[in-house]
Amino acid sequence: MKRSNEPIIWLLFGAGGMLSALVGPVLVLITGLLVPLGLLSKDVMSYQRVLAFAQNPLGKLALLAVISLFLFHGVHRFVTTLNDYGVRGGHTTMAVFVGLAALLSLVTAGLLFGIGF
Repeated sequence: MKRSNEPIIWLLFGAGGMLSALVGPVLVLITGLLVPLGLLSKDVMSYQRVLAFAQNPLGKLALLAVISLFLFHGVHRFVTTLNDYGVRGGHTTMAVFVGLAALLSLVTAGLLFGIGF
């Protein structure tokens, strides 16, 4: 029986979808509405506070999880949409886009590591 990487791709897609549904609206609410409208203090999103969060190891892990899982979920949705519109690339297209998401996740990890602790 031939082994497939498909369960790993579906796991990343599902985790990204769950995170997008639970965390995405809260991020939009805080960064797009509450802070700009002055309903939350501007200090909530100050540079020093966000930098401190990004320098914390758990903060780095949270940022990496959110960014990379959003990427994998978005890539899967994009390839599915291409398929729905008749652009059929099969496994090659999926491999290229998943590779792009993996590369961008590694870049994100490198940039987060570069911020320091």
